[in-house]
Amino acid sequence: MKSKHIIKKAFLLVGFFGVLITSASAQFQQDPVVSPEIHEDGAVTFRIMAATADSVKISGSWMQGWGASEHLEKGEEGVWELTISDLKPDYYIYSYNVDGVRTIDPHNPWVIRDVRNTFSAFILPGEGSKNVQLSGQKKGTIEEVWYSSPTLNMDQRRMKVYLPPNYNESDQDYPVVYLLHGGGGDENAWTELGFANRIMDNLIHSGEAESMIVVMTNGNPNQSSAWHVTPGHEPARESNSPNPMANERFEESLVADVIPYIEENYQVKTGKEYRAVTGLSMGGWQTQKLALKHPDMFDYYGVMSMGIIEETQFGMDARAHLELTNQNIGDLQESGYELYWIACGTDDFLFESVNNMREVLDSHDFDYVYRESGGGHTWDIWRMYLSEFTPMLFQ
Repeated sequence: MKSKHIIKKAFLLVGFFGVLITSASAQFQQDPVVSPEIHEDGAVTFRIMAATADSVKISGSWMQGWGASEHLEKGEEGVWELTISDLKPDYYIYSYNVDGVRTIDPHNPWVIRDVRNTFSAFILPGEGSKNVQLSGQKKGTIEEVWYSSPTLNMDQRRMKVYLPPNYNESDQDYPVVYLLHGGGGDENAWTELGFANRIMDNLIHSGEAESMIVVMTNGNPNQSSAWHVTPGHEPARESNSPNPMANERFEESLVADVIPYIEENYQVKTGKEYRAVTGLSMGGWQTQKLALKHPDMFDYYGVMSMGIIEETQFGMDARAHLELTNQNIGDLQESGYELYWIACGTDDFLFESVNNMREVLDSHDFDYVYRESGGGHTWDIWRMYLSEFTPMLFQ
């Protein structure tokens, strides 16, 4: 008799939870709030259900200035709303602030991470965003690779490797670009935020760029992979200790560990004429160091949003960098490189450091190409630079 009561209760519980699950599923499938809503005229409407909130603001990557935001207006049934009509086609990220609490858009399933923060994301279609949109043509592939780095005393480190369309069906060898992220980033940055794989797919299919392999490493020498600091490699705590992101150990590991691994395990053309290196911000600093200390490794250099700083910042020794530039620039000139490309936005907080760098290079009659744009220290600028830099390679 007791067992019958147990079975009956079990069926009641299963039925109760089934109703809950069905109800929750219906709510998820029928969210009455649409956000972001992209209109035919290019306007974008943002919404969030926050019936008891007193204030809702939005901050987006299209806004100028740190902490810039706009207020949403409260409408019927507690839905806050704002329509923005002057956005250019591009890839954007944003977040809300509800009564002082930062949050992503709960009605938008597209969530990405940038350094230590999460954001909601969307693409506004158009000519300006064509290189980050998915095409109907065959796509390249991204491999997550674990490799040994004796230089950094790590058995396992992770990097991402982009292989162009038809790589797996081809027996040809390809040139390689080593693509470096900025401070606070990791091996995921250029695919999640920079859309490097989509950019490369579109440029290759359009014939604007050669088919090439793109290697995206973790430029933090104390990390084995994103957010994993290897024991014994913790950042030094002393105030005068060099930032582990800028202590040049990564550059040495790229030359000694990463490049040999890539050339042993992938269909690549070897020799400096088939290698390029480029990076943004910290990655631009590392690109400069690679050019000055290893001029025999690459024929193509791209320095994005980074120059020669006037004083020590971010653990980067300004005086040592200037001395290294003056001392080694001749070796780089004699190496017979093909392209040294510098790019920066006029609103970038490092714009003056790029001017400093150009003055130093000019004093040595160093041959480089300079690209100046509007904009600041942001991913929309770096995506544009990658779209412009890679078509110049391996021609």
